[in-house]
Amino acid sequence: MLDIQWPYKRHSEVYAGVQRYAEERGWVTVIDEFAHDTLRRKPTHADRYDGILARANHLLARRAVRRGVPVVNVWPSSPARHLLPGVFPDSAATGRLLAEHLLARGFRTFATLTSPRNADNELEVREFSRLVREAGFGCASAYVPQDPYRDVANWRKTERLIARAMGGWRPPVGVYVGQEVCGRLVVQLSQRCGWRVPDDVAIIAGRNQETLCERPRPSLTSVEIGYDRIGYAAAELLGRLMAGHDPPPGPVRVTPLGLVVRESTDFFAVDNQVVAAALAYIAAHSHRRIGPDDIAGAVGTGTRTLQNYFRDTLKRPIAAEIRRVRIERAKRELAQSDRPLAAIARDAGFGTIQRLYEVFRRELGMSPGAYREQRQLKGRA
Repeated sequence: MLDIQWPYKRHSEVYAGVQRYAEERGWVTVIDEFAHDTLRRKPTHADRYDGILARANHLLARRAVRRGVPVVNVWPSSPARHLLPGVFPDSAATGRLLAEHLLARGFRTFATLTSPRNADNELEVREFSRLVREAGFGCASAYVPQDPYRDVANWRKTERLIARAMGGWRPPVGVYVGQEVCGRLVVQLSQRCGWRVPDDVAIIAGRNQETLCERPRPSLTSVEIGYDRIGYAAAELLGRLMAGHDPPPGPVRVTPLGLVVRESTDFFAVDNQVVAAALAYIAAHSHRRIGPDDIAGAVGTGTRTLQNYFRDTLKRPIAAEIRRVRIERAKRELAQSDRPLAAIARDAGFGTIQRLYEVFRRELGMSPGAYREQRQLKGRA
C-alpha cells in the first residue's frame, strides 16, 4: 500500500527496493492501495496478508493491530507514524548536508522554502537552521503548499508566497527549497528580479528528480536520498516482524546518499575575488597534486598573501580547503559507485589508499570502507 505515483522517486524507488528484497526472499507480493479496506472485510485466502508495507493511515494502523498483521510505515508525514514501526530518510543528516554545502561555499545569508506539513522538511529545516546559527548566521524560513500544481489557484498562491519570501532576501543568499518545481519558480522569479543563479541566489532543491533538476539551465543541485534503500530496509524490517521479533524502539533512519552538485550552487560567495578564484581553482584541480604555491601562482599572488586572505575570509588555511574538497569528492564516489578504493584515492587527489584511510579516520572517525557501507546500506532494522 505505497500510494504509488510514478513521477516521484520517494514512491517508485521505495517500491523498487521492496521488490528487490522480496525477490531475494521468495516473497509473494501484491499491490493493494486500499489495504485498510481489505482488512475491514472477512478475509479470504487471498486477503490473509502476513505483513504490509505502506504509506500508512490511521485505519490501516488500527485494523492491522486488530488482525495481528505487522505493518511497516514508509511515509514520514503519516498521521499514524507514531503508531507503527517505520523506515524513513535521516532528515536531520540531510539538513546537515545542505548547511555544510552552502556554508562551505562561503554564504552568510540563508533561507528555506518548504512545506509546513511535511515531516521530512521540518526536520531538515530544524537541523539546517541549527548549523547556520552555530556558524553565526541567520536563516529566513518561509512555507509554500505541498502540492502547488493542484490547480491554478494553488499555483498562483505558490508564486505569490515565493515572491513575498524573496522580497526579504539580501543576495548573495544560499537557499534550500523542498521541491524541485518550487526551485524552478525561484529561478524564474530571480531572473525577473535581475538576480543571477548561482551568483546572487544559490539553490538546492528537492530530491533529485533528474528531469526537473537538469533542464532547463541552470541545472539544480539536489539531494539524492536513495529511496530504494528505504524500501529494502522496510522490507527487511517487515521480515523480522513477521518472524516474531520485536519492533525497534523508534523509526529506522536511512542516511542520504549525498548531494548531486550542479550549476545552481557552483559559486563561492566571498567578497575577496582572489580567494574566489583560488576556490574555483581548487575545485577544478583538487584531483591533482596541488599545494598552496600552485594555487597562489594560478591566481597571480604570493603564497603568504593568499594564506592570509584565506584565514581572514574563510577562517581556514589553504591546505584545509584542499583536504575538504578532496574528502567531499571521495565521499561522493564512495556513496555513488562501487569503484575500487585505489582508483577513488587516486582520482580524489589522495594518491594512495593509505593516505585516503588516514584522512578519513582522522576527519570522519571511520574508514572509507565503513563510510561506503553506511551510505550504501541495503537496509538495517
